[in-house]
Amino acid sequence: MAPEIFTYRPGPEDFVWTFGGAASKATVRPGTILELFTEDCFAGAVKQESDLVSEVCHFPFLNPQTGPFHVEGAEPGDTLAIHFVSIQPARDWAASTTVPLFGALTSTTTTASLQPPLPERVWIWKLDREKGTCLFTAQDSDHQVELPMDPMHGTIGVAPANLEVRSALVPDAHGGNLDSPEMRAGVTVFLGVSVPGALFSLGDGHARQGEGETCGVAVEAAMDTVIVIDLIKGRSTPWPRIESDTHLMSLGSARPLEDAFRIAQLDLVRWVSSDCGLSELDAYQLLSQAVESPLANVCDTNYTSVAKIRKDWVPGESATSSVHRRLSGLAAEYRRTVETG
Repeated sequence: MAPEIFTYRPGPEDFVWTFGGAASKATVRPGTILELFTEDCFAGAVKQESDLVSEVCHFPFLNPQTGPFHVEGAEPGDTLAIHFVSIQPARDWAASTTVPLFGALTSTTTTASLQPPLPERVWIWKLDREKGTCLFTAQDSDHQVELPMDPMHGTIGVAPANLEVRSALVPDAHGGNLDSPEMRAGVTVFLGVSVPGALFSLGDGHARQGEGETCGVAVEAAMDTVIVIDLIKGRSTPWPRIESDTHLMSLGSARPLEDAFRIAQLDLVRWVSSDCGLSELDAYQLLSQAVESPLANVCDTNYTSVAKIRKDWVPGESATSSVHRRLSGLAAEYRRTVETG
């Protein structure tokens, strides 16, 4: 039987700005394909270089989320699986900015120093959706360079535990504003369920982003995104995890950055140990020599670090791998159906 397809295109009044504390927009069954529109982090308000964030946006109303969606049968202690079928920019432009007192290479309100804030500036990036490129145009010289697009979602998550409501600007164990370039089409994301129905949402599309998101703002783009959503009963997932065809990945979020690093590394050690047939100390030794540790962000309320290991370097298969393969198959079937009309 063909999977159910649910299409949702929110209007400006439908976005939410938190994880937790918002009523679900719809109930979806595991195995459903969702065709979604997500607005950029500025809610579409930054359209040209004269649109300064401080003038056209209203803090804390940034990172509008599409959702949340109640997943039928999801209960605390389960794991939500979200497979990204496709992530495509919805417009032929995207925006990036510098924001005073925000970013990794400037004074902030928490890292205070006696120097003026960086100036506020906007760059508009032209997106060529046919070629799959985005064009950088310097403002202080005539330099231009076309970079390959690598569309991703900065924000994905579920409602936190213990009645918490978290801003869509914050990454933590529930997911949230992780800002990891690993969150691209073809991967499956695993999130621990903390409330009935999970209350899943996503947003903050990036046409591309460097590791670390150094200035605090990526190439921010509205997205047309297709996902397949599923549920793993009775399996807990303490921190967000990602599986691709080649890698297992854990994401940790905290400050200072070394704690985010430790969370991700420890979660991956325990994941490989529990699922793949290695003792904890053997997994620790293997990952110490083989792990990749890309940064996701060093600018958000919590920083996010990634730990990843090649699947063919561990002796067994994760319990999530069969889910990833099945959802990848549904994604391929969906793409074939779309292509053939």
